[in-house]
Amino acid sequence: MGKSNHRLERGFGQSLRNWEKLRGPATKGMISDAFVEMGWGRLVFGHTFDDNERIVETMTQYGYDRRDIAMYIIDPHVVVSLAPDKLFLDPSHTFRLWSYDYTMDSRTRNPFVIQRVSTRREAREINRIYGACHMKGADPDFILDKRANKLRTYMVARDLTHDRVIGTVTGVDHVAAFNDPEKGASLWSLAVDPQTDFPGVGSSLVRHLCEHYFTRGRAFVDISVMHDNKKAIALYEKLGCQRIPVFCIKRKNPINQDLYTASQKYPGLNPYARLLVDEARKRGIRIDIVDEDFGLFTLTLGSKTISCRESLSDLTTAVAMTKCDDKRLTRKILAKNDIRVPAQIMYTDLETAVSFMEKYQAVVVKPARGEQGEGISVGISDTKDLKTAIEKAQNACPDVILEELAPGQDLRVIVINYEVVAAAVRRPPVIRGTGTHTMKDLIETYNRRRMAATGGESRIPMDGETRRCLAEQGLDPDTVLDKDKEVTVRKTANLHTGGTIHDVTDELHPELSAAAVAAARCLEIPVTGLDFIVPDVQGPDYVIIEANERPGLANHEPQPTAQRFIDLLFPETAVKHKE
Repeated sequence: MGKSNHRLERGFGQSLRNWEKLRGPATKGMISDAFVEMGWGRLVFGHTFDDNERIVETMTQYGYDRRDIAMYIIDPHVVVSLAPDKLFLDPSHTFRLWSYDYTMDSRTRNPFVIQRVSTRREAREINRIYGACHMKGADPDFILDKRANKLRTYMVARDLTHDRVIGTVTGVDHVAAFNDPEKGASLWSLAVDPQTDFPGVGSSLVRHLCEHYFTRGRAFVDISVMHDNKKAIALYEKLGCQRIPVFCIKRKNPINQDLYTASQKYPGLNPYARLLVDEARKRGIRIDIVDEDFGLFTLTLGSKTISCRESLSDLTTAVAMTKCDDKRLTRKILAKNDIRVPAQIMYTDLETAVSFMEKYQAVVVKPARGEQGEGISVGISDTKDLKTAIEKAQNACPDVILEELAPGQDLRVIVINYEVVAAAVRRPPVIRGTGTHTMKDLIETYNRRRMAATGGESRIPMDGETRRCLAEQGLDPDTVLDKDKEVTVRKTANLHTGGTIHDVTDELHPELSAAAVAAARCLEIPVTGLDFIVPDVQGPDYVIIEANERPGLANHEPQPTAQRFIDLLFPETAVKHKE
C-alpha cells in the first residue's frame, strides 16, 4: 500500500490530532484559555483550555443573542455533555489550505478590487451584506478598531464603477490570538452580495485573505463551512483545501435554532411563505401547510387560528384587497385623500391613447389588475410600440390603463400595522458585457445567479418586452456585448423579471414615510407594499403608482418584516423592539 499524501497521515500539523493535548517546547509560550471577540460573538480556541468546564463557562457567560463558536475542541462530546441544554455540536466541516499547497491565480485581473476595510461606510456595507446573507453583523467601530488590525483582518471586494462593496471576508491570525506554535490563521464570515453581477467574488476574497496570511509566514488557513453548503465546499476544494477532523461547538439560542432542532423545512414553499413560517415556528406557533404551491398555510396559537397566503392574511379584508387589486380604484382613493399620484386614463381607443402619450411624451401601459409585473410596458413613446403594449396588457387583463411616466427611482415601502418597516429601491436588470458572450448567453448567466440568490423567484424573461428594450439600444439576443459595457435589458424593476432590490430604510425622508402610512390607512390595509416613484429617497417629492396587498417580505431582509408580520397576527408573542 502506497504512502498517503494527506498531511495528517504524514505526521504534519499537530493540531489535526484533536484527540490529544498539544505538548512540547514550542507550546510553552501559547496563551491559555484564548478567545477572540469578533463583534458577532466570541471565537474560542478550545485546544488552549486545560479544563472542559472552563470552555463551557466561556461559551455561556455572555449574551444570549451572540454567535459564539468554540473551535479545535479536543473532547467535543464531553463538552456538550456538560451543558446539553446550552451547547450543541455544530454541523459544519472544517477545511485547511496549506501554504505549501497553494497556487497563485494567474488569470486576468478581476473587474473589482480587494482591499482592507478603511471607512465607516465600508463597515456599514459589510453589515448590509451580512444581513442579506442572514448573518449577524458587528458594530462599525469594532470593525474599524485599528488596535486589532494584526488580530482581525477585514477585506472587502469593491466595484469601482459603481463605488459599492460587493463582498467581504474576515480573517483571524492565530499567532496574534494565542501565540500559535503552528503559525496558523482562519477565515470567517465570507459573504457576497446576492445581487452582484460579478462572477468570482467569493473566490477572489478567499485568495486575497489566504495570500495575506501566507506572505506573513502563516502555515495554513482553516475554514469552517456548513456541511450542506455545496457551493462553498466546491470552492474550497477547487482552491486545494483539505477536509480535516476539527469540530466546532455553538450555543443554543434563537440565532442557531435551525442547526440543533429537528424542524420541518417545508421545501415546497416559496421564499415569501417560508420566511413567515420560520418566524412563526420560532415562537412556538403551530403551522399547517394548506398548499405549498400557492403559499397557503394556517398559524395556530391556543384557540386562535389565522389563514395566510404569504403576507396576505385574514386580517386583510376583502374590501381592502379590492382597493389594491384594481389600480384604477387604488389611484382614485389615494387622490381623494390628497396623496400624490400620476396622471392616468383608461384605454378606450387608440386615438385617445396616442393623444395622452404625446401629452406626457412617454407612458406606462399596464393591466388594470395584475401582479409581479405581468403585462406592463414602461417608457412607451411610439405609436407602434403603444399598440403592442396595449395588446400585451390586454392578454393579462381586458381593462388597460395608461399612466404618465414619472421620472425617478422605483421605491417599494413596506407598511405593517400602519408603521413603515422597510424601504428599498428597485432597479431594472443590468447586464455587463464580456467581449466574447452574446446577450442571450449573458442573460442566461445572470438568470442563474439571480435564481440562486432569490430561491428561484427572479429571472429576466427573453420575451417581447426584453427584445424591445434591446432593440431600442441597437441590440438583439445574438449581439456580442463589448467588455464591461452595461446594458439595461428591461425598464421595469420588478424582482420577478430580473430586477434587483437595495435597502434604503434608514435613508427614507420623513415625508415619504408619512405618505406611505397615510396611503395604508386610507386603503384600510394592515400589510401592504406601496410603489413610489421618487427623484431621491432622501427628499420629499413622490408619486404613488400602486399598492400591493401581498408584498414579498423576503425581499427586504435584513429589515424585520417577518417579525413585524407575526407581531401583527399574534401580538402576545411579540418582544420589545429597540428603537
